[in-house]
Amino acid sequence: MQKELTSGRLLDASGALAQAGWSTRLMRAYDRADIRASKWRIKEWDYYLIDDGENALCLTIDDNFYMGMLSATLLNRKTPCERTKSIILPFTRGKVGLPNSSERGDVELHSGKSWIRFCNDGKIRILECHMEKFEGGAPLDANVRLSEVPRDSMVIATPFAEKKTAFYYNQKIVGMTADGFARAGNREVRFSPDHAQGLLDWGRGVWTYDNTWFWSAAMGEAGGARFGFNLGYGFGDTSAASENMLFVNGMAHKLSRVTFGIPQKDGRDDFLKPWRFTSDDGRFEAEFVPQIDRSAKTSLGVLMSDQHQVFGVFSGKCRLEGGEELQFSNLSGFAEKVRNKW
Repeated sequence: MQKELTSGRLLDASGALAQAGWSTRLMRAYDRADIRASKWRIKEWDYYLIDDGENALCLTIDDNFYMGMLSATLLNRKTPCERTKSIILPFTRGKVGLPNSSERGDVELHSGKSWIRFCNDGKIRILECHMEKFEGGAPLDANVRLSEVPRDSMVIATPFAEKKTAFYYNQKIVGMTADGFARAGNREVRFSPDHAQGLLDWGRGVWTYDNTWFWSAAMGEAGGARFGFNLGYGFGDTSAASENMLFVNGMAHKLSRVTFGIPQKDGRDDFLKPWRFTSDDGRFEAEFVPQIDRSAKTSLGVLMSDQHQVFGVFSGKCRLEGGEELQFSNLSGFAEKVRNKW
């Protein structure tokens, strides 16, 4: 039985999670000052994805105490082409200023002439970016307005069995309306609110050193309704809840466990072949056809990151909590496998 979060503070006096479980909004209050673990283990990030089915823009501001990061990606599924630029800032020491809540607050991170800014007044989110020498020597400039935040989101509080003061508090907001542009050199993308949607991955936590996760999300329409989902697993003690959830016209339908079936070739993941997704309760089945593998591998001494965020389309069926079956076809989204030693 999955456990729903109640209201209160996220951490108790010892710095451990006061409650593990899931909810559809931020029921537990996060405060960096409540953390009792080493500050070197704190990870905080805001990641936004804007997707219209053909083009996608990804923007990240990250603070891992010993380093911060600003990162931007612009990709086109049809070409296909993808460009990512990430800038690492050493020893940010938690001073980037990422808000304690996703509901309101601003954050801005600079490196030289490059910068990313997220502004949130509680109703409208404005994402702005200027990334120098992004593509062919030309900068990336982007400005996107996110509105019509869905009623429900995916929220999960996950402990780590091996360390009492380690935890992950995460919210995924799927299916905001997006309106704006991204421009790099002679390439300009216009995100129209008729087709473009936005996603937020809001993460705050104290992590253990070596972790692998699987995460997937998609946004679009199915059966005449605004439809999307969030799926994931792979780290921490998830006995209290999974992060698997369907969204229909902004309302959540909780799923149980979902497995990512990544095809294999010669004993290795073959990321650009079709994947299979299945749930243990029979309520979700999908095929994922990859289009672009946004991959990156970094090794810096004791730090290592091996990331594959694969963009493509999903087709399949799901069953809502009321028993209604919904079919979806060529739904734009992504699926990723990430291993970090951090």
